[in-house]
Amino acid sequence: MVRYFSEDIKFNFKGRRGNNRWLSAVAEKEGRKIGEVNVIFCSDPYVLDVNRKYLGHDYYTDIITFDYCEGEVISGDLFISVDSVKDNASFYGASFDEELHRVIVHGILHLIGYDDGTDEEKKTMREKEDCYLSLRKGMSEK
Repeated sequence: MVRYFSEDIKFNFKGRRGNNRWLSAVAEKEGRKIGEVNVIFCSDPYVLDVNRKYLGHDYYTDIITFDYCEGEVISGDLFISVDSVKDNASFYGASFDEELHRVIVHGILHLIGYDDGTDEEKKTMREKEDCYLSLRKGMSEK
C-alpha cells in the first residue's frame, strides 16, 4: 500500500488511487510487489535537514529514498521536496504533475534496485522513468 503524507507544508496530492494502480503496475512489470511505501511531501529546508541528519549530505535534492525492501516486496519512505519539483518542472519545461510523477517513479525505481550514480545508470534510470510515465499516461486514458 502506498500512503501519502505532507510534513511541513500543506499539499494535497490528488489521484491517489490511480497513482497506486500505476505504481503497482510498475512494480509488477519489474517482478516486484508494493509493500509499505510512504510518500512524504515536504519543503526544500525539510529535505535538506533529512539529508544532513541521516545521510550526511549538505545539499538540496528533489527526493530522498529510504529503502526497507525485503525480497520482492518494495517498501520504503520517499521524501519529496515540492519546492524542488516546482523548480525542476520550470527548468525542464514540464508540468508540475509530470515532474512530480517522474520523481515518485524515480523513488520507486530506487527501491527496486536501480541507481543513478554513473552516466550509464542515469541513462537507464531516465529510460525507465520515461517508459513508466508513458504507461501512466496510457492507464489514465482508459
